[in-house]
Amino acid sequence: MADQEQAALRLQVARLRQEHTDFDAAINAMEMTGCDRLQIQRMKKKKLAIKDKLQDLEDQIIPDITA
Repeated sequence: MADQEQAALRLQVARLRQEHTDFDAAINAMEMTGCDRLQIQRMKKKKLAIKDKLQDLEDQIIPDITA
């Protein structure tokens, strides 16, 4: 993988980590204020999708090495 491609992936990973953190804070705030449970569940589902994308990108950056 070229250095430029890897740098682009790392930038995308950083953005997704920030977005994941933002969703976490939003979900916590929603739970504290007693928002609709369905809305909270939707936010959690989006947060999980972000985590999955994040894991996929991290796997591309650091490939699995089989011994």
